[in-house]
Amino acid sequence: MTVDLRNLVSPPLYKSTAIQAIEQSWTEAHPESALMEKAGTAVAELAGTLANESGAPMLILAGPGNNGGDVLVAARILKKQGFRVLVVSQADPGRLPLDAARAWSGWRDSGGTILNEIPRSQAFSLVIDGLFGVGLQRDITGETAYWIAQAQDLHCPKLAIDLPSGLDSDSGRIRGCALRADHTLTFLGLKPGLLTAEGPDYAGALHLDTLGVDPSSMPASPGFALTHLAPWHRLPARSQNSHKGLYGHVGLIGGDIGMVGACLIAGRAALKQGAGSVTLGTLDDRIVVDYGEPRLMFTSPETLLGQQMQALAIGPGLGQNTRAHMLLKTALAAPCPLVLDADALNILASNQELAHQTSQRSQPTLLTPHPGEAARLLNLTVDNIQENRIEIAHVLSQKFQAAVALKGAGTVIAHPDGRYAINTSGGPWLAQAGSGDCLTGMVAGLLGQGMAASDALEAAVWLHGSHR
Repeated sequence: MTVDLRNLVSPPLYKSTAIQAIEQSWTEAHPESALMEKAGTAVAELAGTLANESGAPMLILAGPGNNGGDVLVAARILKKQGFRVLVVSQADPGRLPLDAARAWSGWRDSGGTILNEIPRSQAFSLVIDGLFGVGLQRDITGETAYWIAQAQDLHCPKLAIDLPSGLDSDSGRIRGCALRADHTLTFLGLKPGLLTAEGPDYAGALHLDTLGVDPSSMPASPGFALTHLAPWHRLPARSQNSHKGLYGHVGLIGGDIGMVGACLIAGRAALKQGAGSVTLGTLDDRIVVDYGEPRLMFTSPETLLGQQMQALAIGPGLGQNTRAHMLLKTALAAPCPLVLDADALNILASNQELAHQTSQRSQPTLLTPHPGEAARLLNLTVDNIQENRIEIAHVLSQKFQAAVALKGAGTVIAHPDGRYAINTSGGPWLAQAGSGDCLTGMVAGLLGQGMAASDALEAAVWLHGSHR
């Protein structure tokens, strides 16, 4: 049964090797029940609802692997249902995988024909992209790239099968070129590349069909899609007999001259998230009140670091001068969960002693870098970071022994034990100054109320993206 991603809670993510292993295991255990026939049936069912009402034929692009077989099965079923279908493929039938070869023969036996190029000046009601799936290991060039460009220019909906051709299944990067689909129907399990980097822009609306495979037979996965808040992402209900002391004192350090706004944004967010009280240790000592949120308290950073806190965040508007370095060194010794963002991360990138101190903390540590900060922390380029965001988040998590939210399209949240999540909320409206400062405050606010570090980071990231 095909389901919309938005109707799933914490669905697991499977990299390409895991998907291929699942397919192999199913084939060995159920030789009489081909997954390809089920996949083709699911494609045909969804395609029938997506095609426009022009009466034009559907264009089906069939590749040389199992994706091509899936759409050939769909073509046969759609033709039988009375839809006009035009199949284009340059695959060599003698070199197709066994199931795909059967699908090819089934299409031919039904009276279907196969063209070796897309007809010019032909209108279509739907494009079904079955060129490449999770097995793609090279950049798309030549005739196939030309087909993708032609398909992209057609004025009709585009449906990608498993993932848009050219999109890397594991990382979300583009392999040469890729089809920008309106819908993607993916099989067995979600692929991480659909949710991060270029994935959200190219996949369109996501649909999942497990093809009848029992979820309990699927292998365990360290990753999941953060589609909704799970029970562990929620704080317990507050009793009527409550006071602010029960919900944590949160400290925030930053706000140097000209950058106080960053600290104010973070402080306001921590209060809005429910922290009992919030104190800002601003480096600009001229700021003693926030008239927009007078509940915020102010003191010097040095004084704040001597106070008892349930959570501390440092970085928004901190600057990178000598005082900032000393404040970070002291903050790293704080006996409470610590959130590092913005200039705190930039200081770590330039100070190996503090970077090592971070990795040795006994209390939970959380990092919230954007790709530029991640690049500085690992001495890489931003392009290096974006090529494999999941791997980079894991590297940062291990290096600093911290929970890490690598921000961007499909924020990746990695934990030191190897687990990770990809957030599905948010969008381009978050791409503005102060957005990261708000997230820092939200994380600190949840930590201050006693939520576990990993859960607080996931919950804050999802909540941050879900409200416009």
